[in-house]
Amino acid sequence: MKGRVWVVEDDTEMAELLRSQLARREYDVRALASGSDALEQLASEDVDVVVTDVRMRGLDGIQLCDRLREARPDVPVLVITAFGSLDTAVAAIRAGAFDFLAKPFEIEELVFRLDRALQHRRLSEEVKRLRATQRPQVEELAGESEAMRRLRELVARVAPHDSPVLILGETGAGKERVARALHRLGLRPAGPFVALNCAALPEHLIESELFGHARGAFTDARAARTGLLVHANGGTLFLDEIGELPLGLQPKLLRALQEQRVRPVGGEQEVTFDARVVAATNRDIESAVEDGRFREDLFFRLDVLRIDVPPLRSRGGDVLLLAQQFLAERAARAGKPITGISRAAAEKLLQYVWPGNVRELQNCIERALALTQHEQLMPEDLPDRIRSYGRAHVVVASDDPAELVPLEVVEQRYVARVMESVGGNKTLAAQILGLDRKTLYRKLKQNE
Repeated sequence: MKGRVWVVEDDTEMAELLRSQLARREYDVRALASGSDALEQLASEDVDVVVTDVRMRGLDGIQLCDRLREARPDVPVLVITAFGSLDTAVAAIRAGAFDFLAKPFEIEELVFRLDRALQHRRLSEEVKRLRATQRPQVEELAGESEAMRRLRELVARVAPHDSPVLILGETGAGKERVARALHRLGLRPAGPFVALNCAALPEHLIESELFGHARGAFTDARAARTGLLVHANGGTLFLDEIGELPLGLQPKLLRALQEQRVRPVGGEQEVTFDARVVAATNRDIESAVEDGRFREDLFFRLDVLRIDVPPLRSRGGDVLLLAQQFLAERAARAGKPITGISRAAAEKLLQYVWPGNVRELQNCIERALALTQHEQLMPEDLPDRIRSYGRAHVVVASDDPAELVPLEVVEQRYVARVMESVGGNKTLAAQILGLDRKTLYRKLKQNE
């Protein structure tokens, strides 16, 4: 069969004539009496081309085109009418029709247009298939958990856009890996990837690093220096720990990002640059904005596209997958014949909550590899904090009502425990507790 064709026509004789003529020409044809029938069938069956009359009772052909465009834009629609006019043709095309044919017509003319519509459908399907097979691989982000699959999908969607990105996540969760993936898959992969840790330098050095300085701008400025904003021209500027950027530098950075030009410290001439800005922080930056520790206008300038990096404790079996990868890499480098991780050691790794995330796991495996005297990593090779770790539970240890605490106290203790586990990040704590931020603030105030 050439293809599946639905003929939507409320004139029974005309519908049967078209069905029989097209069936003789090797189309798989079904006649439907109304547009509503076609939409109902489409919910459970597929079709390659829809041929519809314009004048029908109930849902007319133009309305059917419009509904099909919303439900199945990949299905071409051929509109037929005995009331052929330019206005009707324009209305059909605007409603999403692929082609338009006026009565009376020769059956061979209809066949020609049907074949063209089928070819269009097959080409569209091939393009979709090729796009699916060529979806960019986010190789920097390993893991088979649902959280990591969602993260890779989001990075692949965000990367082709040149807008600023704000990456949120705990220390060691892999925020720089996300930034490098955005750079590699973005519009500027051939350009430089320039990174600055805003927490690693004092204010006057950060200013010089970002904006550059003129010769003699300050003591020891013996020569002019180009800032990182200009160095990143044509590429990506990664501002790590942006929440630590001194408040006094924030308006200057905001202006530079908005104007895409920067004036070096002590300089008179402005220099233009064109770089994608990716910022990251492990801090609760929205709380910092509310408290006046981070400028709201800069926050909104950076928070155009947002990516939340999941902590390692929420990634399930990825802990063992990453541990095996780190072990294989470091064992090969060290020349040690380590075959894997023992079952008992694996259980310890899975039980631990990894407050330091992937970086902590990496360091743990490197330490265990250096200490082990076995072919597999054993529990005794792991750090004490991991071997002795036990999950916290709320325990009711007494049946004596006099010794039991009120529910309010249990809630206060649990909120305090969650806050401790997330390092004081109120936004993350609110997500874990299932509260909005204002409610969390109120409960924290009550705990004081």
